[in-house]
Amino acid sequence: MKHPKQYDTTPETSKRMSHVKLKHGAAETMLAKTLWRSGIRYRCNYKALPGSPDIAITKYHIAIFVDGEFWHGYDWERRKAHLRRNKEYWIEKIEENIARDQRNDIKLAALGWTAIHFWEKEIKKDVEGCASDIISMIAEQISMDGYPIVEE
Repeated sequence: MKHPKQYDTTPETSKRMSHVKLKHGAAETMLAKTLWRSGIRYRCNYKALPGSPDIAITKYHIAIFVDGEFWHGYDWERRKAHLRRNKEYWIEKIEENIARDQRNDIKLAALGWTAIHFWEKEIKKDVEGCASDIISMIAEQISMDGYPIVEE
């Protein structure tokens, strides 16, 4: 994707966009801490894998991505119609993000990893439920590998 030389933007928008965090956002941190308290050990922003998963559980080959609703196209077909500024740029940008996420999931699967995506709002609404989904996936993987599951 080519970036335009000049954006149709306001100083307020520019300031707001400068505060967007790429790593260690609130939802990502909430989920990571919940997993850690559950005894799940992981790597954050693991660059050795395609897409640098926000949380990589290396022992079980699970890559977790915490996707922002705007950047990764939540309800995209409806939302793209409501873009007001730089519409062509944002449509191209977000559709490329969606395509890149899909390519990275395919690459991860080829490496034997399972990719899981959560929306930020999903984690903020029910972090325990999201962590439970991950723990269930780990338990399922352990039982398939023939290891006994130890309940605490």
